[in-house]
Amino acid sequence: MLHITKSFELMKEALDYRAIRQDMIASNIANADTPFYRPKDIRFEDKLIEEQHKLFGQESHQLELARTSSKHLGSVDADDNARAEVFFRDGHMARNDGNSVDLDVETSEMAKNSVMYSALVNGMKKQRNIFMAVLDYSGKLS
Repeated sequence: MLHITKSFELMKEALDYRAIRQDMIASNIANADTPFYRPKDIRFEDKLIEEQHKLFGQESHQLELARTSSKHLGSVDADDNARAEVFFRDGHMARNDGNSVDLDVETSEMAKNSVMYSALVNGMKKQRNIFMAVLDYSGKLS
């Protein structure tokens, strides 16, 4: 697969996560009347920041483990376990049926997620258009 820029893969991954989040929010809304349902969400921004640091060679803000002896165990590589985290969003009072879905929160989160998804798509289109313009112009030079 052709990678236009370093950030293209990161943007593609962000789009995947945004699509998963949109599905989760839609599921929360669909289960607004399900007794004892707890709304789910996904946290992926930390994972994307780690990927950004790896791609662009930026230093991580993670504190290094000091080893004063060769017998000390090393730290666990955080990248091996770095995944998007699914969690229950339980900041609201549950109703009498135990359901804690707040439709106002869900619809505002869905709107925010849709705006971010659209921004990512537009960014990817702009990168593609720049790349295509360079290819087109280089073909005219020959």
